Amino acid sequence: MRRLNVGLYGANGHQIAGVLAGHPRAVLAATAELPREALPAGLRDDRSVRHYATFEELLGDPAVELVSLCSPRRRQQADDAVRALRAGKHVYAEKPCAMAEPDLDRILAAAAQAGRQFHEMAGTAFEQPYWAMRQAVREGVIGDVVQVFAQKSYPYHPGRPQDEDVDGGLIGQNAIHAVRFIEHVAMTRVRTVEAIETRHGNPVAGGGLNMACSLMMRLGNGGVATVVANYLNQPGFGSWGNEHLRIFGTKGFVESVDAGRRTRLVVGDRDHGPLDTSQPAPAFFDLVVAAILDAAPMPFSLEEELHPTRVVIQAKAAALRNAPPCNP
Repeated sequence: MRRLNVGLYGANGHQIAGVLAGHPRAVLAATAELPREALPAGLRDDRSVRHYATFEELLGDPAVELVSLCSPRRRQQADDAVRALRAGKHVYAEKPCAMAEPDLDRILAAAAQAGRQFHEMAGTAFEQPYWAMRQAVREGVIGDVVQVFAQKSYPYHPGRPQDEDVDGGLIGQNAIHAVRFIEHVAMTRVRTVEAIETRHGNPVAGGGLNMACSLMMRLGNGGVATVVANYLNQPGFGSWGNEHLRIFGTKGFVESVDAGRRTRLVVGDRDHGPLDTSQPAPAFFDLVVAAILDAAPMPFSLEEELHPTRVVIQAKAAALRNAPPCNP
């Protein structure tokens, strides 16, 4: 069975090295600007893996077919994606893949012109219990979606960049998961978005890190949605992320709370209790590999996959418009 040769660039994000260890259809071929100690032990000592000092050297390796991007500065990642696509590589990029709409459009155009696959690390909906929630919506169990509430909360730690250009900032790096809940789980497209954010609670005096944001959206079907995102989760909660998702429809509602630990489906006068999450969700990276090697279809179009990124770019622009003279 042919395996896809993958190159990893950068360590600024969730690189897929751990996924590649023992992967049946993809193999680590090379790295650039990624410390060897960041690799799993088996890959760290693998002499067949080539380690480059620069991105240009990685792009020049003819054996590398897919480049996984966790660029040192997220603001520059769109440029890196376009360069990789023009070099004939497929690209799998950490979120947000772009921080401005023209950059997002450049990526889409470059992928089309190069005839190569581009994907963001957009697997938010491809984990349980969110996959089961998506299936309930898709099958019409709760009727037409009217309102969605999504929360994404991470803890603060001193390593969080005060400069949003490093990781994309609160809205681009964090709230994007909640927007994917709306579009990829509740399967409703965002039509317009407004947003506010605050640096209140940032322990670094004069720091640029926004600590909390609220997004309000109108959906394409006429419904509405709200996102709450922050860096205020506490160690006592017991998990890194504190996620809530409630999808209200004309026939019932489905919800997941406490980071997916509790779910519930209510339709009409019947409480169905917890969702059945026993079936594994498809791994998003595996779908990307199959799309490249087998020309297998993805669950949604590239435009649909990347629309949450477009939404958070628009949300950030709205937050800047709505900012008080001195944030907070």
